[in-house]
Amino acid sequence: MEFLNKAKENLTAARICFDNGLYNACANRSYYAALHAVVAALAHRGISRDKIDHGQVQADFSGELIKRRKVYPSRFKSCLPDLQFVRNQADYSSESVSRQRAYKRLSLSEEFVGFIEKEILK
Repeated sequence: MEFLNKAKENLTAARICFDNGLYNACANRSYYAALHAVVAALAHRGISRDKIDHGQVQADFSGELIKRRKVYPSRFKSCLPDLQFVRNQADYSSESVSRQRAYKRLSLSEEFVGFIEKEILK
């Protein structure tokens, strides 16, 4: 449950960043909200690792919870990679994230985290 709480905290931070024109930070927090939600979803289904490896988390979620167990819809398969791509732009590129791009990622993250939270709390 702790990672679900972290996911929701990151979503709140992403919203605050967006509302204050901090679009790079919004993209960063939107990604981490989704990542922490996925860690919570995996743990809820008995899948946990000693260390959070971003690629492994994405592979476990896609392979185990979407493809194999069909807990989550296939439309969420690209969610984490998409959010990470924009987070990488925000964090490691000289190009800044636009308002529109930040808004799309924030909305995606909100939908994604909300869906995972509902599934976990069933």
